[in-house]
Amino acid sequence: MATHGLSSSTLCIIFTTLLSIAGAKVPAIIVFGDSSVDSGNNNFIPTMARANFEPYGRDFPGGYATGRFCNGRLSSDFTSEAYGLKPTVPAYLDPSYNISDFATGVCFASAGTGYDNSTADVLGVIPLWKEVEYYKEYQSNLSAYLGHRRAARIIRESLYLISIGTNDFLENYYTLPDRRSQFSISQYQDFLIEIAEVFLKDLYRLGARKMSFTGISPMGCLPLERVANLDDPFSCSQSYNDLAVDFNGRLRRLVMKLNRELVGIRIFFANPYEIIWNIVTKPNLYGLEVSSSACCGTGLFEMGFLCGRDNPLTCSDANKFVFWDAFHPTERTNQIVSDYFVKHLKNVFH
Repeated sequence: MATHGLSSSTLCIIFTTLLSIAGAKVPAIIVFGDSSVDSGNNNFIPTMARANFEPYGRDFPGGYATGRFCNGRLSSDFTSEAYGLKPTVPAYLDPSYNISDFATGVCFASAGTGYDNSTADVLGVIPLWKEVEYYKEYQSNLSAYLGHRRAARIIRESLYLISIGTNDFLENYYTLPDRRSQFSISQYQDFLIEIAEVFLKDLYRLGARKMSFTGISPMGCLPLERVANLDDPFSCSQSYNDLAVDFNGRLRRLVMKLNRELVGIRIFFANPYEIIWNIVTKPNLYGLEVSSSACCGTGLFEMGFLCGRDNPLTCSDANKFVFWDAFHPTERTNQIVSDYFVKHLKNVFH
């Protein structure tokens, strides 16, 4: 029986959504970034930067590939679950979800993207400005679904997870000539920081108040970068790690500046460098065994389509590995990193 044009099942979904929102101080997790947090948006755009095939997702609930660059769940999924929300954050472009699903969590991230628009162009993925446009569209849909006041509360009280930046260096600056001809590495970092500042201020202007802003990991220890380290083969690239430390310092100063300047905002700087460095250099302390190579294939260079279903070298137990493919961590590593940050986040955002 319909009530004011709404079916009883629709009213039930809205009521359930409102109950979950009322019961949680963080009513939703809203995600921006790259492959570290993309839960499947790239499946629905024309790009080669995809992971919607085996063996990706083999340890995901149901054992299927969702588009996550992982054997299972991402750190953003674990963070959502830790806040009493869904155990997975749905991808905004996935047509199998709708606004009732997105009311408690949504992901706008796109694997292969960066702060720099030219980074997104490399593999034809979603640039950061377009992620923001999708977020505006989401806001309109949320208001239509729950009403302006309730939607505004979700926007204000939600926790925004932002994880991006590695691709600007490894996929763009150090791989292609354009940015290197325009900027020194220090100038390029300043350029990225300016974009990051505009992005965070855009989110603030659109109503976001609680943000977890992730720095970059010791990217010189990614298996792909170890192989390419001609100075000291199969060792971490010291120059890339030094760059990560430098860039994280600049990001931290930006966060401190915005926390001072923007009334009512609280940005937590989630610097992953130390925790991932500890996992990579002392994996046994975390119940892991292998950190110099990845689970998929030889573990040295395979990712994306090179990490195929029929590779006989792919490991049988990804829980022993720090890295799933040559560029991305395993579900187990994602869980360790998420647990590490959630303890801090819950002190900041109850």
